[in-house]
Amino acid sequence: MIEETAHVVATGPDGVWVETQRQSACGQCAARKGCGTAVLSKVLGKKRSRVQVANPNQARVHVGDDVVIGIDESALVRGSMAVYLVPLLSLFLFGVFGQMLARQWMLDSGEGLSIIFSLLGLLLGFAWARRYARGDRRYQPVILCVV
Repeated sequence: MIEETAHVVATGPDGVWVETQRQSACGQCAARKGCGTAVLSKVLGKKRSRVQVANPNQARVHVGDDVVIGIDESALVRGSMAVYLVPLLSLFLFGVFGQMLARQWMLDSGEGLSIIFSLLGLLLGFAWARRYARGDRRYQPVILCVV
């Protein structure tokens, strides 16, 4: 279980809205000056993200409370694969299909058709990933305990 501390900003019948603060992956490293992650963290700053979390244990939470939220590691890996790998694969596969279609239609330059099909594949991949994760409780963080 991957855990994070969050601050409750709203409660409702379908879940609790919490706010987490983005943290750098390596604040303690001695190579901060040459590290791309540390430089990126300085540029982006410590921004906050709002997330809706489930409350399966019916913990009594109120606005202003700090809670520990968590998500299963395997769900994180599957979700990451769905969000990153599927759109990328569909981009390449649709691009190849557009190129093959351009050859079959004997077009002088099949680049335009290949680009159009690649973008269509990317959009369809994103739509699939969104539909894949929507409504599936495995991909939603849960409240583990109130701090």
